[in-house]
Amino acid sequence: MNYNLTTIREIIGDVLCEVGEQNQNIYVIDSDLAKSTTTDKFQKQFPNRFVETGIAEQNAVSIATGIAQEGKIPFYVNFAIFVSGTAWTQVRQACYANANVKFIATHPGLDAGYDGASHHANEDIALMRVLPNMVVLVPSNHDEFKACVKLAIKHQGPVYIRAARDVVPDLPSQSDVEIGQSYCIKNEGNDFAIIYEGTSTELAYQSFEACRNKGLKGQLINIFSIKPMDNEYIKKISQEVKTIITLENHSVIGGLGGAVSEVAATQSYHAPVVKIGIEDVFTESGPSQQIKEKYGLNVEHVLKELNGLSNINNNNKI
Repeated sequence: MNYNLTTIREIIGDVLCEVGEQNQNIYVIDSDLAKSTTTDKFQKQFPNRFVETGIAEQNAVSIATGIAQEGKIPFYVNFAIFVSGTAWTQVRQACYANANVKFIATHPGLDAGYDGASHHANEDIALMRVLPNMVVLVPSNHDEFKACVKLAIKHQGPVYIRAARDVVPDLPSQSDVEIGQSYCIKNEGNDFAIIYEGTSTELAYQSFEACRNKGLKGQLINIFSIKPMDNEYIKKISQEVKTIITLENHSVIGGLGGAVSEVAATQSYHAPVVKIGIEDVFTESGPSQQIKEKYGLNVEHVLKELNGLSNINNNNKI
């Protein structure tokens, strides 16, 4: 498949300006990273609805919660490690109050590249999906990110949007996305199903093509909504295909693979689930693509794991 590459991070400011023009209740809160997250565009256009807290992430979430209590719709935008990690206690309190706070987390997983272990957010899905009242969405392209922001505005309660800093395929959404739904991008057979979250989209497309080239026929599934998850669809897939492969720019502990496994395990029979992600290690600095390769987020790892499963038809062995 031919496609151009883009980043979701680059349109955050533009999308927030668009919705901010339409809705005067939209506020944006920043912690000294507006240029990196592109929310400086919102700051220039709506300075009276932009709050700069400096490097004080816990205070920023508390301020956002206070703004929400006043009937406004605050978006706290920051690197994923700071939203989910540094300010987790305050995020938890916002969820406890079911406050109408929206979180946009950039640089998730290994997307922070050169910033190393201190800035790599390999645990954010796990930290966010465990919180009651929290909705977790992961867009895979520009259209889905725009939809995420609009869905977050409509939803009453906290929403976490995981926005890739690294490149993703610049492809339009194939359908209108909704909270609680997943989407089959390709359905060519039941040898396998590759289930991915939005920040690992490029790897998912490359892996699907590599499997096809090896004579395997499978499905490519976009888990747009990690929480709530499309449980009935996951149950259906787990009983139709021979193998499920989950791809995530995240730890294999507690993330997408864990969520899919939790659903599949409720069935008396289900396909084995192979989790491709970051193992139980702290990762190091470097170009994001090279770091992902090193820690197993690559096509060769997918093919190796798929080849190792005995329930793949011997005639289709890789």
